Amino acid sequence: MTTRTLGELEAAVSEGVSRFEQDYMGRGPASIHTYLLEDLLVVRLKGVLTVAEQQLVVALPVEKGRDLLKQVRAHLIETARPVLEAMVLEITGIEVVSLHHDISTSTGEEVVLFTLAESPIVRDVKKK
Repeated sequence: MTTRTLGELEAAVSEGVSRFEQDYMGRGPASIHTYLLEDLLVVRLKGVLTVAEQQLVVALPVEKGRDLLKQVRAHLIETARPVLEAMVLEITGIEVVSLHHDISTSTGEEVVLFTLAESPIVRDVKKK
């Protein structure tokens, strides 16, 4: 496996998570950015709620709609966890220790946090 630069690694994870959202949730995010912070991979997605999810949140009392949506999303992420972990392992070469997830029903922002077994090795960008 060729060592990637920090930007290449972050972009590859963003692309993989975006593809996952498209395949498993039915639509991709409006925007996505990944940050590697030592052994933490933080993926921030914006604009992820489907029209049906937006309607659910509006149609039900605030707490009930929010809680139901969070439960469904958490269950979907947990069910697909092996797919996400395999994608991160393939890109970084490092095993995922834990995965954390949350979504805001008011902003449509979602955060996925991967804790890795160690910090991935990244290649420095050569300056011209």
